[in-house]
Amino acid sequence: MTRSAGRTSAGTVRANGLDLCYETLGDPADPALLLIMGHGMQLDAWAPEFCAQFVNRGFFLIRFDNRDVGLSTKFAGVPDIEAARRGERAAAVYGLEDMAADAVGLLDALGVERAHVLGASMGGMIAQLLAIHHPGRVASLCSVMSTTGDREVGQARPEVLAALRSGAPRTRAEVVESQVEMARVLAGGGFPVDEERARARAAYAYDRCHHPEGKLRQQAAILVAPDRTPALRELRLPAVVVHGADDPLVGVSGGVATAAAIPGAELVVVPGLGHELPAGVYATVVEHVAATARRVRWTA
Repeated sequence: MTRSAGRTSAGTVRANGLDLCYETLGDPADPALLLIMGHGMQLDAWAPEFCAQFVNRGFFLIRFDNRDVGLSTKFAGVPDIEAARRGERAAAVYGLEDMAADAVGLLDALGVERAHVLGASMGGMIAQLLAIHHPGRVASLCSVMSTTGDREVGQARPEVLAALRSGAPRTRAEVVESQVEMARVLAGGGFPVDEERARARAAYAYDRCHHPEGKLRQQAAILVAPDRTPALRELRLPAVVVHGADDPLVGVSGGVATAAAIPGAELVVVPGLGHELPAGVYATVVEHVAATARRVRWTA
């Protein structure tokens, strides 16, 4: 039976000493599903149609702005990116483990004891740390287009790195068009790039909160994060790893390594998919998250 989108709630809560902006969709009596977005992306990057499919499958969906993006708390300080590339923890203002603690604080504030967790890209890294450091709060794990922190896997293609390091856009129009171009660069070629939608989403995100400094601090947190592989091997929960076969930013070896590290994890490699979540993969991700959630023993 298909459900309606259900109730929507939005606001800001105090969590882990920060103000986190969040939205929920669906019935709070249903099992909670926490969505954690990637580097520099706001909660609206989770497409409404994607979220609605989860609600239709019986989840109470939670999405939020990570620290330093959107309407959540902003930090200060300029990270030393080159030192961060060398793995020097002091070069970062905060770490991914702090961002995982933010997610726990959000669940606390919303009265959610345990949630299924889906993280994309950097959000996948945070979701992994949430399961590692707070195992009692994570019912099941879905890591999408992410990696383990092992520098030998999940490498980006040189042309993508060059595009990421090109000159920073300055005006609103330049920022919007750069995001459309990045959507083209990150696409795997197996799914059409909806440029008009990418342009509209980029414009909305700019007007909601354009904060490039936060992206630098999040980037530093990613760069200084240690290899999570040994800790992932200790996880005991249902997990699925979804990765694009043609991901140019986080190579598919990152997803393969993640699934290999987590005992019993399912690996789903999608042909033609890049570092993206186009409409053509919504049903695939939703089905695998739902199937993984069905493996949970809530009384364990």
